[in-house]
Amino acid sequence: MFKENKGEVLHGILLIVLFSFSAFYITEFEFVKQLSFSPLIVGIILGMLYANSLRNKLPETWVPGIKFCSKQILRTGVVLYGFKLTFQQVLAIGLPAITADLIIVAGTLALGILMGKLLKVDSQTALMTSTGSAICGAAAVLGAEPVVRCEAHKTAVAVSTVVIFGTLSMFLYPIMYRAGWLDGLSDQAIAVYIGSTLHEVAHVVGAGNAIDAAGGNVADAATITKMIRVMLLAPVLVIMSVCLSGKQKNKGITGKSKITIPWFAFYFLVVIGINSLLQSATFIPQETLQAGIGFINNVDTFLLTMAMTALGAETSIDKFKQAGAKPFYLAGILYVWLVFGGYAIVKLLF
Repeated sequence: MFKENKGEVLHGILLIVLFSFSAFYITEFEFVKQLSFSPLIVGIILGMLYANSLRNKLPETWVPGIKFCSKQILRTGVVLYGFKLTFQQVLAIGLPAITADLIIVAGTLALGILMGKLLKVDSQTALMTSTGSAICGAAAVLGAEPVVRCEAHKTAVAVSTVVIFGTLSMFLYPIMYRAGWLDGLSDQAIAVYIGSTLHEVAHVVGAGNAIDAAGGNVADAATITKMIRVMLLAPVLVIMSVCLSGKQKNKGITGKSKITIPWFAFYFLVVIGINSLLQSATFIPQETLQAGIGFINNVDTFLLTMAMTALGAETSIDKFKQAGAKPFYLAGILYVWLVFGGYAIVKLLF
């Protein structure tokens, strides 16, 4: 990429940086806060607005910088996301929560692939949509993108489904709690239900806090359960890479059947391990440690926002029309599975 004029590449990167700063500013608006939209979601919306308005009026030579953000910056952001997690969190929440996460992640991916075939959804779009629903929303879609190697608009479609149904869940679950529909579950079970079935971390936090305000005590445990799902991103990406390689071999594709090892997924686990060690280190002042980790997390959120904005900048309305409504039908089916199937699984385990 750097064979291109470096100045032109930097122009594209700076454009995405400016949009990303704007995304952070917009998330401070009160109505955006109420929707619990993260800068990542706002970023992809801004990128799509740019793609459908100003894109043709700016130099095409800026495109390599935009692609740099949607590739290299994306991988860096996924790796640093590990500083939000620790292995101690896994041990704290217990085996039932881990089991629920494993069943729901595996079930969502399997159902998504199956229903994608039945609905005749493009296989890459189906896989990206299923991954977003199964693991951690937009961050999972971003993590899967380098492995699936799909076009930017397919990534944007998958993220859009996460935004729609995840936001719906954030409001639905507190309503279900207040209506007494979750009375059959203990607070611990409700926390696991929320963490194992909602799409984004922000959605889990929003729903958990709303239920706590209504008299529950679920937000912290729900967030930890969600983080366990996030940890499953690394092994899922490795399995995905092996399966996609095998699929290429079965189709007789030569020269491209080599397994793509998602090294950034392993680095992600290494970072989780480093963070786990840091959090348990007694010789580091906690105030200093938390300030440092907080700074890294803020930088990481900005990098992921840049990646999302760049993906949005490569997505036009025409490409959404090309994808059609089927990916949203697929996401809707997965949503029903998460709400009702997730409840049944948690009820069985608790």
